[in-house]
Amino acid sequence: MLVHHYGATIEWGMCDPAGIVFYPRYFELFDNSLAALFKHATGLNKFQMLHKWNIAGFPSVETRAKFSRPCRFGDVVTIATHIAEFRRSSFSIEHRLMHQDGALAVEGFDTRVWTVRDPDDPTRIKSAPLPEDLLKCFRDT
Repeated sequence: MLVHHYGATIEWGMCDPAGIVFYPRYFELFDNSLAALFKHATGLNKFQMLHKWNIAGFPSVETRAKFSRPCRFGDVVTIATHIAEFRRSSFSIEHRLMHQDGALAVEGFDTRVWTVRDPDDPTRIKSAPLPEDLLKCFRDT
């Protein structure tokens, strides 16, 4: 199982008036960490991946989080992200956001679907099988 560690500093704009991270901002951090995992595995950034595999993207269809400890402005955090399961056209992701002292702050869970433009209606997207060469990148690292 390939695990990638993504570091971030909590910025003022991520926080609510109480000075703690506004919860939707964790999902932004998780998305950034997922992009970093894919870049680590494939050598491609998200823009390059969209073109290589001619995809529309991999939108989230289910997400949740478990909050254990707040993060505050100026905190340095690390997110450990891995693919928990690949399926035919979707995959599950798990994130563990840790404080600099190693304490678990947030666990995130996400399901994404690999999508392409619908040839019958290019304004719509539809699921597609995950490419074998993409899966190979995760198996071989």
